[in-house]
Amino acid sequence: MHQLPPTIKSSVVQIGIYSALAYFDVFNYPISEKEIRAFLPSTAPINGTLISELNALVHSQVIYKLADYYSLQNDDRLVSKRVAGNKLAIEYLKKAKLISKFIGQFPFVRGVFISGSLSKGYIGEDADIDYFIVTKPGRLWLARTLLILFKKVFLLNSRKYFCVNYFVDENHLEIEDKNVFTAVELSTMIPTFNQQMFTEIKLANTWTKQYLPNHPWSNFKEIPKGSLNLLKRFLEFVLSGALGSYLDKKALRKTLSFWKNKFSDFDQVEFEHALKSRSYVSKHHPQNFQKKVLNAYQQKIALLQ
Repeated sequence: MHQLPPTIKSSVVQIGIYSALAYFDVFNYPISEKEIRAFLPSTAPINGTLISELNALVHSQVIYKLADYYSLQNDDRLVSKRVAGNKLAIEYLKKAKLISKFIGQFPFVRGVFISGSLSKGYIGEDADIDYFIVTKPGRLWLARTLLILFKKVFLLNSRKYFCVNYFVDENHLEIEDKNVFTAVELSTMIPTFNQQMFTEIKLANTWTKQYLPNHPWSNFKEIPKGSLNLLKRFLEFVLSGALGSYLDKKALRKTLSFWKNKFSDFDQVEFEHALKSRSYVSKHHPQNFQKKVLNAYQQKIALLQ
């Protein structure tokens, strides 16, 4: 990559452009002018100046224009890969919406949202569909266990269309990890079950504007409200008392014990980040993808120094 020209250090907009491109460059994903505007980490006025600043950076070969997209890499294959992934995402999203409605029928599930690459309109050939799930307080681990059992028994443990890897309860909607990665994930999250819950998540995570002041949260209408069907009502009634509390706590203890044995090579800090396990949150990211992305992003941003 060429050295950054002196002008980039005196332009907030140029620094913002580079930062936005750097984040998506971690994924080898070129982005459009509209997306650059949305992910610009600056509140500086950009109307009428973004195009000229983009042109200046392209002219200096700090960034490259590839068809209708911009990238830190001068590689046209990235555009072909993106376009193919965007088309595939359309089909995946249809399936994900149907699966979300199904997940929403499980006991104690109060909201279902699509996250990961699909929420950005892209899917790789070997990618999973990631779901962010909100549950009733005190029943998160019971709800999670029922979903995992369904996946293991009926889907033969396949995660391709059923990757339920992040749970929080209704009383803990504010995400504890506050960084550009979680800000992007929350801001691009697609609500598929319970619009009201999505509104509450937005209100609980206004801190994302510190990282993405120009990015509007997703705004989808005609989302199922999450009403309780008869079976769900019955199971929640049966498990509403002491039995449900006992099973929820036991599910947490069993899962946590299993993870500590399986990932015994993790130190305490790494385990907490990748496999956060409390009564109100379950995060199962054994590859610690967030850490890898943030490290790679910081390395790219370090070039601005």
